[in-house]
Amino acid sequence: MSCPCNPPFRSEHIGSLKRPTELLAKRAEFDEGKCTREELRKVEDEAIRKEVERQQQVGIKSITDGEFRRHMFWDGFHNNLTGMKLINDPPAEIFKFYVPDVKAFVNSPAKKPGDTMLCVGKLVRDKPMYRPEFEYLKSLVKPDEVRNLKITLAAPEWYHLRHMDNAFDSNVYANADEYFADLAKAYREELADLYDAGCRNVQFDDPLLAYFCSESMLEGMKEEGRDAEALLDQYIKLYNDSVRDAPKDMVIGLHYFKDRASELIPEAVSKLADDRISKKLFQQLNAQVYYLEYDTARAGGFEPLADLPKDKFVVLGLVSSKFPKMEDKAELEKRINEAADFVAKGQGSTREEALKQLAISPQCGFASHSEGNPVNFDDVIAKLQLCTDVAKKVWSDA
Repeated sequence: MSCPCNPPFRSEHIGSLKRPTELLAKRAEFDEGKCTREELRKVEDEAIRKEVERQQQVGIKSITDGEFRRHMFWDGFHNNLTGMKLINDPPAEIFKFYVPDVKAFVNSPAKKPGDTMLCVGKLVRDKPMYRPEFEYLKSLVKPDEVRNLKITLAAPEWYHLRHMDNAFDSNVYANADEYFADLAKAYREELADLYDAGCRNVQFDDPLLAYFCSESMLEGMKEEGRDAEALLDQYIKLYNDSVRDAPKDMVIGLHYFKDRASELIPEAVSKLADDRISKKLFQQLNAQVYYLEYDTARAGGFEPLADLPKDKFVVLGLVSSKFPKMEDKAELEKRINEAADFVAKGQGSTREEALKQLAISPQCGFASHSEGNPVNFDDVIAKLQLCTDVAKKVWSDA
């Protein structure tokens, strides 16, 4: 699979950005019934317009709308599917407590996983989902820049991992394969609609795949009689079925939340599992670009990059989006070269050749949820500028 972004943009950002206070205030008004949807949309539009200008000023090419119309990064897909139902205050027994983030919610002050969604009828995509977000973003840039715009998508297995067989009504779908087939069909339709609108760059945000490195989750599945390896294969097939009909000039990216996910995994992440999972994701999942988190030691080393195929790309998330402290440019350059050396070793190529398959970005979005991380607008711009500055230093064509 060839990648149309050849070479890729050497400096990227993941997608979600710090929400301005006026947007948060207006959304709170809307949630309380104190303003209309149109009044909220006007504030969203203006916030996005300003954010696009900021990204352009620091040299970011793969511009996003910062997910300013969403509360959480996974919003927009499952909640717009006919057949899905919001479950308020769901019973604990429908959750799988060996899943790290479910366990984290239970151990939080809330003491429960919170609201969720379940499939109660046939899944049907009968309306646009992300296209309205893209259409407005498209209106803010020049025609020749539209192909660079990026839309982020929810991970397809988002609710299944939390609930397994409880994720769907057995009277609707006899098994997970049937459920996944309709889910993948909905994604194919969404990607086709986005492509029709001019979108050529999408990124699936997936913090769940990294949980297959968690020994406690793997042990929990084993005790339940579930084959974790087979489930991971099912999820990879779900992804491949979801992007099966994507045109060749549509970039399919996967953001693998390795570092973020490890915050929720209390035990040391299994290096054996990490190597195995990374190899499968690189070589079996049909994405062209992988956004990987590498800003802390717990995210692991660059060793899995030795399995990167020659026709795929990795965006190294070396800059933290969680804290305002700036990284050292020389250290970032050093780590990029270290990563390139692992790619080169696996492919029998040179560092210079391997560097063509790499780029740099923050390790995650600056606001995976509307409240965001403890960084301000100046911090965000400084971090993005750092990425572009380092990219220009390492890649002369950046």
